[in-house]
Amino acid sequence: MRSLNVLISGASVAGPALAYWLDRHGFKPTIVERAPALREGGHAVDFRGEAHLSVLRQMGILDRLEAVQTDITSTWYVNSEGKHQARMPDDLFSGDVEILRGDLARVLYDATKDRTEYIFGDSITSLTEDADGVNVTFERGAPRRFDLVIGADGLHSNTRRLTFGPEENFVKHLGVYCSIFTVGNHLGLDRTGHAYLTPGKLVSMYTANGNAEARAVFYFASPPLDLFRRDVEQQQAVLAKHFAGNGWQSDRLLQEMRHAPDFYFDSVGQVRMDNWTRGRVALVGDAAYCPSSLSGMGSGLALIGAYVLAGELAAAHGDHRVAFGRYEEAMRDYALGCQKMGDGVAGYMVPESRLLSAFLKQYYKVMPYMPGKKMMVAKTRKVAENIALRDYAS
Repeated sequence: MRSLNVLISGASVAGPALAYWLDRHGFKPTIVERAPALREGGHAVDFRGEAHLSVLRQMGILDRLEAVQTDITSTWYVNSEGKHQARMPDDLFSGDVEILRGDLARVLYDATKDRTEYIFGDSITSLTEDADGVNVTFERGAPRRFDLVIGADGLHSNTRRLTFGPEENFVKHLGVYCSIFTVGNHLGLDRTGHAYLTPGKLVSMYTANGNAEARAVFYFASPPLDLFRRDVEQQQAVLAKHFAGNGWQSDRLLQEMRHAPDFYFDSVGQVRMDNWTRGRVALVGDAAYCPSSLSGMGSGLALIGAYVLAGELAAAHGDHRVAFGRYEEAMRDYALGCQKMGDGVAGYMVPESRLLSAFLKQYYKVMPYMPGKKMMVAKTRKVAENIALRDYAS
């Protein structure tokens, strides 16, 4: 089998996971990442079901993830005075393993750094393919040549834009924006979270790093905004405009926002594409089939996609023409199922109607005791496990 040189764009979840499996199958991965270093902070993400756990176990990182998981026991909806109103049990939203995205990125990096070339602070500017490979130019580094290029660079994938066309052709805005950043645990929360709901807005805090700190999370309903994705001051101004005077901890969290080392702000969307591969270029994870943060499936889907893509390349002895087709066939239904978990969630998570907002507050009080809760948990697990993974080692 020919040992292909594979360039991967993106060092979050799908990229390092793919690099791990490519190296294990005898290929040579290189990862280029626009950020100057690993991205810290971010959401808590979940892995659930045997499909996810089996891949993590084979990678030898399951124990490490379990050692740094969040251990969040529950989330409480509170009123403007911070009094508990409804408890959301952990099994409704957390998987078998819940971990902060930054911690996950660190574990994946540590598992791959010795056998994968990492290039931080750079980005692809052009891809020129011929019969034998792809010539790649970069913003800072010298041009290089690779056998294959894989876009694992998220919702706003640069690789997808260069290969398939403008983002607006593939990204569906789900009607909300999200911001996440680290704050002090000034509420003294102990392995729990608090959430405050007002029409079209949701503010929450949950503990991190053994209760030593917390994550502040803001969601607000909005049509697409004309914002520059790397203009942090503009994004913070938008967030402050929407939440100033909102009540509960909103104003204090907005003050701490100005000093947060890991401020994140973005639209919430899904990626829908008819094909994830073209020539010698393929997409994986959010770049190809982002289900949105509302689905709770993004990281698990990226993990599975990386396993399948690398495995199919190995099974096809490096023939990307065969492997890419098999990858799309194996992943299509699974990706669509994960995406359906995010459909319609925004309207209930941040309802713009005062009437619906009031109704949901009452519903959340009784939901833990309703039989429908077990059905929701079972459905989520069924979707996460709805793929028969091939053993590519045999």
